[in-house]
Amino acid sequence: MISITEAQELVQSWQDDGQKVVFTNGCFDVLHRGHITYLQEAKATGDKLIIGLNSDESVCRLKGQHRPIQCIEDRAVILEALGCVDVVVEFVEDTPAELIAELQPNVLVKGGDYQEDEIVGRDIVLSNGGEVKIIPLVEGVSTSSIISRILSGKALD
Repeated sequence: MISITEAQELVQSWQDDGQKVVFTNGCFDVLHRGHITYLQEAKATGDKLIIGLNSDESVCRLKGQHRPIQCIEDRAVILEALGCVDVVVEFVEDTPAELIAELQPNVLVKGGDYQEDEIVGRDIVLSNGGEVKIIPLVEGVSTSSIISRILSGKALD
């Protein structure tokens, strides 16, 4: 995981080299197949993929007092181990708007549970000539369902 300043420098360097920088964000608390598919598809929309990762405090505010399951350091290490991920940057706010404004990515990607007009940072990316992409979700796979199954003690049928 790198600092926002380090990420800004990398983004500028990549863009100066003509590379398309893709940004997405999330909690990525219990990584699953849906996340992997999503991140691979996000990376395919450009050359470099940056993940804005919600801080532990931000996850708790958004998901409830029993989350995150894994701390920011563990979530970042897991994401950074994926071949499709180039950089992970933590943000403490509830939305990545400030981080997107700082980084100025070429492409902003979100999952199919969003409508384009609901995507935070959309206006920033579009105003700089960038694009917004929505990637369909993998059916039947979610962190919430995995946590529920673990808590219930039920194995897969």
